[in-house]
Amino acid sequence: MNTKFLEKFGQSLKKYRLENHYTQEFLAEKVGVHATYIGKLERGKNNPSILLLYKISKALKIDLSELFNFEE
Repeated sequence: MNTKFLEKFGQSLKKYRLENHYTQEFLAEKVGVHATYIGKLERGKNNPSILLLYKISKALKIDLSELFNFEE
């Protein structure tokens, strides 16, 4: 597993979450996971499913591709 990629993704997720003024708890509730899971995603510790990525992008009101708009 490429941990650098997951870390970059986590930073992107956190950026968009904060831009929406969402707490980890609020985002977690919107997508149906525990807040600690969001924290793990933001730290690059978990590899989310495509369905969860879709739910996150909808909750953040962004295109799914925007979550991956970073340099690896």
